[in-house]
Amino acid sequence: MLIDGHGREVNYLRISVTERCNFRCQYCMPEKPFSWVPKENLLTFEELFLFVKVAIDAGVNKIRLTGGEPLLRADLDTFIKMINDYKEGLDLALTTNAFLLPEAAQRLKDAGLKRLNISLDTLKPDVAAKIAGKNVLGQVMKGIDKALEVGLKVKINMVPLKGINDNEILDILDYGRARDIKVRFIEYMENVHADQALKGMHGREILEKVKEKYTIKALGREGASPSFNYLIQELDYEFGLIDPHKHDFCENCNRIRLTAEGNLIPCLYFDEALSIAESVKKGDIQGAADVLAQVLKDKPKENRWSEDELEDREISKRAFYETGG
Repeated sequence: MLIDGHGREVNYLRISVTERCNFRCQYCMPEKPFSWVPKENLLTFEELFLFVKVAIDAGVNKIRLTGGEPLLRADLDTFIKMINDYKEGLDLALTTNAFLLPEAAQRLKDAGLKRLNISLDTLKPDVAAKIAGKNVLGQVMKGIDKALEVGLKVKINMVPLKGINDNEILDILDYGRARDIKVRFIEYMENVHADQALKGMHGREILEKVKEKYTIKALGREGASPSFNYLIQELDYEFGLIDPHKHDFCENCNRIRLTAEGNLIPCLYFDEALSIAESVKKGDIQGAADVLAQVLKDKPKENRWSEDELEDREISKRAFYETGG
């Protein structure tokens, strides 16, 4: 069992397999040029897998692969199979923009993937193009349909932005309910890499939008999940709100993050990290385990976001495309 410096059990590893992305979303990296970390700087799947085994043996039972856009990394299904073959029964999931899913979904399922979180910020092609930087919605919709067809469990993530897609909150809920997909609304996380003109919605504003049509009941968080759940009573349909600015968001945090270059990150907000790259390149399992132990010890109690009004909040320097959010 892995325990951090504040007594919390850590059983969840998020691995960013690439910082590359085929979208240029306004809230993530709209101005990033198409230049990337050289391939030789990235850990191979074999090197990543060496650390994954250390983490699993120590108690990690939930792994999520992220990016950038993880499906841009060739042979991702091979990596998934390596993990699944090492220990069946893991909660093995992937976060994706779904653009490449029509061709990849069956391979991912066959390799052992269980679940997908898919970004869907709008149902309007012109709004999707504005947010993502290119025409993407049709292909994303095909990806969602294919994932459901092959039997992958799907959740949808939406980031509501004022003046852009804030009038689609109810539409996204109806889309999810019609397909038996849980929708989770994510408060925009201010960061220096995003379009600084963006204005996100506070969690309470998102809930007010839902309450314009429905009666909702607060259900609370499930264990260490970042999502606070609500029930739409008229529909018997559950949705979530991910509100990293709320005071209790970090109380039961069970996550650490690993980047494609081998940086092990104790908290999404903080830039502090330790590298496992040298250890895994040498096959030094104990060295990788020692880095993991130090990162757990250093894991902060909470992030620096607050429940202040959006314009008063501190802006993170974190590049979310390196850590997968």
